Amino acid sequence: MSAHRPATLVLPPAPYAAALLGGWWLDRRIVPLPLDWGDAGNALGGLAVGIGLALLAWSIATFWRHRTTVNPYKAASALCTGGPFRFSRNPIYVGDWFILAGVSLLLKTAWPLVFAPFIWVVLRYGVIRHEEAHLEARFGDAYRAYRARVRRWL
Repeated sequence: MSAHRPATLVLPPAPYAAALLGGWWLDRRIVPLPLDWGDAGNALGGLAVGIGLALLAWSIATFWRHRTTVNPYKAASALCTGGPFRFSRNPIYVGDWFILAGVSLLLKTAWPLVFAPFIWVVLRYGVIRHEEAHLEARFGDAYRAYRARVRRWL
């Protein structure tokens, strides 16, 4: 555990971006995996992307209000427990999941969703494990109490 900074292994948006780009490429170049719900899919996709972006913006605003960093490679200067962090310890990543699902619907391909288990493993063990260790080392009992009160995802 390091109070100095998290030992994050992967830039958190990278697995989502890889799934979207790789999924789009696989769908267009190798084998289609249609996810076409017509106009409803477009509406749901747009809604999911909007929810994801709103959650991302709310989370970043909460970090700024607490004068701490959103950078996963830098030390947290404050423990954020308000705003979207009342409901999830990882609201940015939850927002990223909404964006992944929404863009998959808009691209009309299920390929990015096929990569969801891989994304979960990379985030859980390459990012979140290190962020949680850092927060526990830095904030001790306050973080442990927060962790006991708020779920990791939803």
